[in-house]
Amino acid sequence: MALNDAKIENIVTSAEDSQSLDHVTLAISGMTCAACQSFIQRTLAAGAGVKDATVNLMLHNATVTFDPRMTSPPELVQAVQEIGYGAATPLLEESVLEEQERHDEQQALEYKQLRLKAAVSVAAGVISMVLSMPLMSMSHTQGMEHMNDPLMTWSIALLNPVLHRLLPWIYQIHGDTMRWLLFALALFIIVWAGRSFYVKAWSALRHKTTDMNTLVALGTGAAFLYSAASTIAPHFFIAHGISPDVYFEAVILIIGLVLTGNALEGRAKGQTTAALRKLVHLQPKTATLLVEGIETRVPLDSIHEGDLVLVRPGERVPTDGLVSSGKSSVDESMLTGESLPVEKVPQSRVIGGTLNQHGSFQYHATTLGASSALSQIVRLLREAQGARAPIQKIADRVSAIFVPTVLGIAVTTFFVWRVFASDAGMMQAFAAAVTVLVIACPCAMGLAVPTAVMVATGRGAALGILIKKGEALQFLKKVDTVALDKTGTITVGFPQVTDILLAKAESDRLDREEADNSEDRIISFAAALERASEHPLAEAIVRYAQGRQLGLALVEDFTSVPGLGVVGLVDGNAVLIGSLALMEKYSIDTTDLETKAAYFAEEGKTPLWLAIDGKLAGIIAVADTVKPTSADAIRQMRAEGLRVVMLTGDNERTANAIARRVGIDEVVAGVLPAGKVDTVRRLQREHRVVAMVGDGVNDAPALAQANVGLAMANGSDIAMEAGDVMLMRDDLTTVAMAISLSRSTMRIMYQNLFWAFIYNVIGIPLAAGALYPSFGLLLSPVLASAAMALSSFSVVANSLRLRHLRLDKGLV
Repeated sequence: MALNDAKIENIVTSAEDSQSLDHVTLAISGMTCAACQSFIQRTLAAGAGVKDATVNLMLHNATVTFDPRMTSPPELVQAVQEIGYGAATPLLEESVLEEQERHDEQQALEYKQLRLKAAVSVAAGVISMVLSMPLMSMSHTQGMEHMNDPLMTWSIALLNPVLHRLLPWIYQIHGDTMRWLLFALALFIIVWAGRSFYVKAWSALRHKTTDMNTLVALGTGAAFLYSAASTIAPHFFIAHGISPDVYFEAVILIIGLVLTGNALEGRAKGQTTAALRKLVHLQPKTATLLVEGIETRVPLDSIHEGDLVLVRPGERVPTDGLVSSGKSSVDESMLTGESLPVEKVPQSRVIGGTLNQHGSFQYHATTLGASSALSQIVRLLREAQGARAPIQKIADRVSAIFVPTVLGIAVTTFFVWRVFASDAGMMQAFAAAVTVLVIACPCAMGLAVPTAVMVATGRGAALGILIKKGEALQFLKKVDTVALDKTGTITVGFPQVTDILLAKAESDRLDREEADNSEDRIISFAAALERASEHPLAEAIVRYAQGRQLGLALVEDFTSVPGLGVVGLVDGNAVLIGSLALMEKYSIDTTDLETKAAYFAEEGKTPLWLAIDGKLAGIIAVADTVKPTSADAIRQMRAEGLRVVMLTGDNERTANAIARRVGIDEVVAGVLPAGKVDTVRRLQREHRVVAMVGDGVNDAPALAQANVGLAMANGSDIAMEAGDVMLMRDDLTTVAMAISLSRSTMRIMYQNLFWAFIYNVIGIPLAAGALYPSFGLLLSPVLASAAMALSSFSVVANSLRLRHLRLDKGLV
């Protein structure tokens, strides 16, 4: 079975397959890098009864599909906790909005704690650096073995004179006493601020894996143990010609700088979910309930389906519903990206979270809680931000071997220094190995893709583009052909009255005074008769008459003539409306308007013939009109070199008329759903990367077959399920915007991956001592830790540039 065939079949079978499985999203805490993510994901996936497990580093959660007969959420939580990470199940009866709000609060608390530990550690590092200055100065003046470290050299040269003047007493403290003071300070920082590094590293070791915590724990642990040994037994080192130097200040500063980097990274990562948080905060906490005309302000969870709710100017709509009375304009831009307010009148649909502007209105609540539009959008966005783009596999493969490789390089560095630079001494070899461990940064590689995905999906959501799958974000960049369904995609999706033409006999019958009412007369007759019909064209005429506020007479002897039209008595007048064949059946002379009718047909309009009392009264032309933005959107796509194809089940004449109007040269008309799939396959056989845009049930197979399916949000549930991208605005310009977003996102991803790669390729050799043979310089572990912290932050900061991306200026 071909890949896309399987994709189509999966739409039908996925619901059946999932009936025996449960899903749970666990909140995960303590993850710091891609290796953490992979470790937790492997642990969950290996559990009994687990069918699928996906861990999201950015959202700090894990989505698990499992067989409830073999495992349970508490057991999944326990499995995560056993490997040293925090985990919790969602609260019962908690909506997706409440869950996301609780997650945001937890993340804010974690960030606050991390910031405190980072600040205290850096402050302790500065204090330890000052207290260490007499020991560094002593080692330097005695000519004992020390690193040719620019940070140490500059620190001694710059700070010694200042400290001698400002803090002369620290030079009077005995060296052994100073070492013990530094030992106590370092031990406190390790136990209080850096404890998580060692706990997680130990947990990873027990499970035969490694991560970023392994590198930090090994680097700082080795430096601390060496310094502790120098403090406890300095004479042993002196006896073997090794300086009993201590590096407590380096241990403290490394922990402080790594925590600072994590805090900066956490804050930046928090900004990547800004769009999600903004959506969550749209829902008001209270609503004005109307009971027998009495207004009561109640909590939102007190609102039930069918309740009557009042919305005043400037208030947010509490829930989804249908307007019962009043009139206003509502700003829906935060959900659809549409900047213009939408007018609301009785029977209009309102969406919870949107902002009422001018008038007041009352509405009956419909969908609530998890079924509401806002909840579904938040759920889709969370799933999108957790999606993994295929390019992530590159980072995953590198991350899987990164830490073991760095450990090997660190060990090799130590022995190379001992063998080939024996004159440099043990301490420089040890320091170089520690610096290699500290500078290596797997986090930047792990964050390169997911941070870009999160910011891009958030930016897309703000513009009315919901990207459901990570693959779509990557493949949209490669799209060179856009296949468009006609009805509901290029056109508005339902027929409307476009023209009314009176026959000469009807015009002659009317007096001059009645001429202005002639159109109303034939519309009211037609609508009265068509009101009893269920045909879509009949509905268009009835809607038109209602819009003109015409009274409709009662109908007698209504008869439907299959395939031709309807006949009946309206106010005692014999009325026929339908096709030309209906007129011929009843011997109505149509020669007066046949030329005009042919013209309407050429324009893609359907002429409905109307006869009253045996004489032709006129023609009412009905058509599915083109959306106002379709022509400009298609012109923009073609200007960017995209091949645009229209697919429709409509007849060729109508399809070509619409195509001419919007500027499409290639039309495939009269095709059933299977024919649309065949057309997409044909384009793919031509090595085209196809994006299919549609909204109906009959578009679902083609949406699934295409490389990327884009479903209009006003379409059917099946189409939206099959689509990889949901377009919340009923507007084709969002197609070009989605492609532009993909191109910009992929460019950011490549930049991130390049930076993460080049940083380690350059940084690790420098840390190992690449500059020492030529310049006699070694990189300090402290400087290495600062570089490591900044490397991750820079990747996240680069991804955040997507938040300000302009997508209304054409493709980029």
